[in-house]
Amino acid sequence: MKALLTNYHQSPRKVRLVADLIRGKSVARAKEALMFLPKKSSPAIEKLLDSAVSNARNAGQNIDNLFVKTIQVNKGIAMRRFKPMARGRAAQYRKTMSIISLELGTLSVAAPKKKAAKKATKAKAKEENK
Repeated sequence: MKALLTNYHQSPRKVRLVADLIRGKSVARAKEALMFLPKKSSPAIEKLLDSAVSNARNAGQNIDNLFVKTIQVNKGIAMRRFKPMARGRAAQYRKTMSIISLELGTLSVAAPKKKAAKKATKAKAKEENK
């Protein structure tokens, strides 16, 4: 399930610090990490995560098996502003905004069992060779 936040009023460089923290984590662990993180963008990303979970719930998926599959922070529009300088001049600076896209994936429960079965067959093969 996907969710998108456009024109968030903070630079992508600062938002990526928070995005990197929750990438690959389960939804519960990501929400817990965002709740205690003292960054300006953490409440906005938490709200975006809630939106993606709601989209998954409406699609009929189990919420306990969801994790943050991908989260991307791209550059949005840049507002141009001017700052007064010496001798009557003006310097331009930009207030960049961010576009945050988040996608959730489902954990497959059968994957760890395959690895355990594979290890067991390798162990049996080693014992037979001795």
